[in-house]
Amino acid sequence: MNTRRAFLAASAATLAAPASAFTLDPILKPQYVAMDPTVEPGQIIVLPRARFLYYVDGPGQAMRYGVGVGRAGLEFQGEAIIQAKKKWPTWRPTNEMIEREPKTYAKFVDNDYVQPGGPGNPLGARALYLFQNGRDTFYRIHGTTAPRSIGQAASNGCIRMLNEHVIDLYGRVPRGTKVTVL
Repeated sequence: MNTRRAFLAASAATLAAPASAFTLDPILKPQYVAMDPTVEPGQIIVLPRARFLYYVDGPGQAMRYGVGVGRAGLEFQGEAIIQAKKKWPTWRPTNEMIEREPKTYAKFVDNDYVQPGGPGNPLGARALYLFQNGRDTFYRIHGTTAPRSIGQAASNGCIRMLNEHVIDLYGRVPRGTKVTVL
């Protein structure tokens, strides 16, 4: 269920983005699709090769969202549980990200700086934290400041969504939701 606050946050996120000529391919826009009726409702399935995330919300149906996924060699696969949800989350790249791209993440080298949440934060408006066996995987389903990455394999492994789409998903899924990335 969308609340007034979620709507205002999505609107603010949209206004914070530059008014460039970015248009999302219609196939990547949220839409209800048929789902295998044997798949249990209340879970998320991500198909990285197809660049889609499915939230199964009823027998035989799912809300499908276009997503950006991890670059080759950085993608997450397997099952996880959403154990934390955050609005306008803070962010710090992992040590592996800093080692791979020290110039990109120079402001994080040799310190413990954490970027505050807000429109310029790479995690965007919302983040769903993926855990396995009670441990943080450091993979997330989150918003993005790079809308052109939706439909691409461009991230450091996380599943990216447009801010207004992740706000919608955030409102639909509770903590404890099972996530399967195939």
